[in-house]
Formats: sequence, C-alpha cells, structure tokens
Amino acid sequence: MSTPVGSPTPWSYVLIRLLFRFVLKIFYGSIVIENTEFVPETGKPCIVCANHSNSLTDALMLITSVPPQKRNMLRMTAKASIFGQRNFTSWLIESTGTVPIQRRKDNADGTADNTQVMLKLMEAVEMGDAVCMFPEGISRFHPEIAPLKTGVARMVTDILGRNRDNPDFEISVLPCAITYMHRQHFRSDVLVTFQKPLVFSPKTHPELVPPVDFADVKRVTQDLQESISSGLLDAPKWELIRSAKLAAGMYAPLGTRMPLGEYVRLARKFLELFKSCQTDGIDVDTSASVDPPAVRELCRDLKAYQDQLARWGVKDDRIRRPPLRRPVILFRMSIRLTWLIILLTTSLPGLILWAPVFLTTYIAVRSFKKTGPVLDTWDEIAQYKLIYGLLSGGVVWALVVIFTWPIAFITIPLTPAMMWITLRWFEDTVSTFRAFTALYRLLQIGKPALKRMREQRIDLHSRVANLAMNVLGLPAEPEKHFAKIGGREKGRITGDWDERARYFSIKRRRKRDWNEVLRLYDKVDYPVEDN
Repeated sequence: MSTPVGSPTPWSYVLIRLLFRFVLKIFYGSIVIENTEFVPETGKPCIVCANHSNSLTDALMLITSVPPQKRNMLRMTAKASIFGQRNFTSWLIESTGTVPIQRRKDNADGTADNTQVMLKLMEAVEMGDAVCMFPEGISRFHPEIAPLKTGVARMVTDILGRNRDNPDFEISVLPCAITYMHRQHFRSDVLVTFQKPLVFSPKTHPELVPPVDFADVKRVTQDLQESISSGLLDAPKWELIRSAKLAAGMYAPLGTRMPLGEYVRLARKFLELFKSCQTDGIDVDTSASVDPPAVRELCRDLKAYQDQLARWGVKDDRIRRPPLRRPVILFRMSIRLTWLIILLTTSLPGLILWAPVFLTTYIAVRSFKKTGPVLDTWDEIAQYKLIYGLLSGGVVWALVVIFTWPIAFITIPLTPAMMWITLRWFEDTVSTFRAFTALYRLLQIGKPALKRMREQRIDLHSRVANLAMNVLGLPAEPEKHFAKIGGREKGRITGDWDERARYFSIKRRRKRDWNEVLRLYDKVDYPVEDN
C-alpha cells in the first residue's frame, strides 16, 4: 500500500486562510494558540475534533490555527443546509473543500443518509488528510459542552477495519478546545488549545477493528469528550463561569500579566470545584476535606459581590486597592479627560471610514437576533459580524480607491493601514473613557460605601485563597508563581517595560485584564438564556 501524502491545497483554501487570519486578528484582540507540536504532519491520517460554540467562526479559527507548515489544509464538515444557497457563506465553505453533513432536524422526514459522505471522509483520511469534525453535532449557545455523538469513534473503527491488513497504519484523533472570553464581542480574546492526540492502529487497538462492541465506541467517545472539556470553561450555568473568573482574579490579581492559557486553567480549577459542590456529592482531586455548603455560600457571595460591582460600574481591582482620596480622583479624572479628547480627536478622521462598517454590522446583527431566541441565534453573532464586517470593509476600501483614483497607488495600501491605526487609537479611546467613568463613579459611591465593600472583598479573598491553597493545591504566592509562566507568545505582558511599551504598540493594544472588549462599559455578564 502506498504511503499517504495528503491532498494538494486548493488555491481558494490558501486565499481564505490568509484572508480570515487577517479578519480574525482584527475581530479578536488576542488569539493565543497552544500545543501546536501535537498537530500531526501532512500525510498522517488525522481527525481534528473541537467543541462547537461559535458556528462558522469555530471552523475559521481552526483553519487559521493549524500551522500551515505542519498541515497544508484542514478538510472541514458543515451542515448540508448551508450548501447551494448562492451567498457568501455558502461560497466560502464550498470553495474550501468542505463536506456536507445531513442532519435529521433539517429534513422533513426526519432521516439523514451520510453513507457516501462518510465514505468520502474516510478516503480523505486514508490519503493522509486532516478532517475536522465537531462531534457535539450542533453549534450551541449554552455554556456546557453537549454530549458528543459517537460518529468520530465509529469512523475510527471503520477506517481501522478498512486497513486491518496494514500493520503500519495509524490514525490520530486530535482534540482541540476553543475558549472564547466573549465569543461575539469585538476585540475580545480567544484561547485555542490542542490536546495530546489519541492514536489508534489495528495492532494497538484490536478491539476497535470490526466487529466492535458498542461499549468500546462509547469509551473512545468519552475519552474524547474528557480531553476536549479539560481545556474549556464548561458549566451548566453562566453564573458559575462568572463566579469562577472572579475567584481566579481575586486569588491571582495579575490581569494580562498572567498568560491567557494559565488564566483559563486557573478559572477552570475554581469552576470544577464550584460545579462539584452544587450537590453534597463532591469529586475533588484532593485529600483535603471540602464543605459543599460553604462552597455554595461562597458562590452566592461572589455573585452578589459581582452584581454590586456591575451596578456601580467598577472593577474588582478598584476595590482591591485602598480608596483614593477625592483630590487624587479629581486629578486622575482630569488626566483621563485630557487624554480622551486627544485620542478621540486623533481617531475621528479614520472613524469616518469605520462608520459604515460598524453601522452595517449593527443593523445585520440586530435583524438576525430577531429571527429567533437566544439559544438559536447567539452562537452565530460572531459569524455575522465577521462576514458583514469583511464585506462592508471591502466596499469602503473600494470606494475610497475609486474616488481617489489619480492617487490610488497611495490609497490602496494607506486606507487599510489608516483603518487599523484608527482601531488601535479608538481602543485606547474607549479604554480611557471607561477609566474616566469608573473614577467618576468612585466619587459618587463615596468612601464609606467603598470601605464596606473592601471589607467584604477582604473576607471573600480570604475564603477564595483558603480554597485555592488547601483544596486545589495552588501556590501561596500566586502573583510570583504565575508572573513567571510563559512569554509574549502566550499573550501575556512580561513586565513593567512591556506594559508601558505595549500601550504604544501598533500591533496590539495593552489590556489590563482578559475580559476587556471594545465596549464603553466593562464586560462581565453573559446573555440571559430564553426560557
């Protein structure tokens, strides 16, 4: 049997990968990709499996995250109802070699025959291609990963059966966890974590060579689910994720001085503890005793504390520090106001170019939200923003070039450059506005209320730190521990000089915490689910 070499890369795939790498880097502030060494090289049969919470954006994220020097392409799958629609989305997925998958819910008779589709996918894998599948079977709004379908495991068993006489044949299943800080918001952050692949062969896994016991299929599916979910903030309720993020920030108040991956994993440790203590039957990997009612009470108190911060419009970091004196607040407000005026004035010419993009995207998303409940629409908002932003931005660029045709050789590169610089300045403008309003609210709240809130926070911090060290086994000096992990490649700010230099960076704005988005207010809440 010939050695697999993989399919050649379509020119449209290369174009789309470059295009959407550019678009995703504009839409999301930081995209941190971890463990690319786990990605099998081109020619090695591979199935990439990821969680699916952001519709088409998940596919684009994977296409741009897999290093092209390791895999020349990633063959995608998508629901068949998208194909043949004669729109940009349909063209996009068809031109990249995407394979249509039939779903029962999309057919009036409730049937779905994917026999030929699966055969085509198996042949592609045997050729050495990497096929991407979302084994949840749906794109979901809900914060908890859905139970995985057994399709990937059954596909593995079928491929092993087809190659049972080839002792050297191996197939890798590469789990990937995609964690969006705020998936649908402009300039939020994303963590893409590849997990250690599950490698199967007829020699090492004879139990998966047909005929197969369905229990073995379920076991492979369960192993895959555990691997994917181990890199996610996975919870039955949004409020648990919210409280876990707050606990992580209280225990290690480093903001972006902590790598994004470490922040997510730290929040996940608290989240898993909070989840396990929602009932008295706990399952915590520690020998320390845990009091579930006390943990549940801490969750309620964290929620109440965060609710009060949201009502006041201030961050936890403002409460962590001693209350500022009134003259100091007024002085800082004057500095922020001056800088705000300078930044806004500087941004205004470029914002004229951005205005049609923002307006078009806003109208498109607002109309789309009316088409159904939160559960059916919120997972596709980022997709709509990306596509409408790309199209309207392209129109703006083309119009500028047309109207400045005599000097088009200047405006062709200058227009996108100006739009990018404007976006950087506007991010700083919005951040400065948030800082100004937060200082103003501190004046409104007054010292007595702030002191009471700080006493409450001291109590919460003590309880959080106790859980972290005595139950979760985390270090006693988190600020020293986490400040030494990772460098710029992990998305973090590496010190005082880097923090100051990043403020003037053209490439990326300095953020103070990983929850920041391009909003006039601090984003800590999640959409309320429709009943």
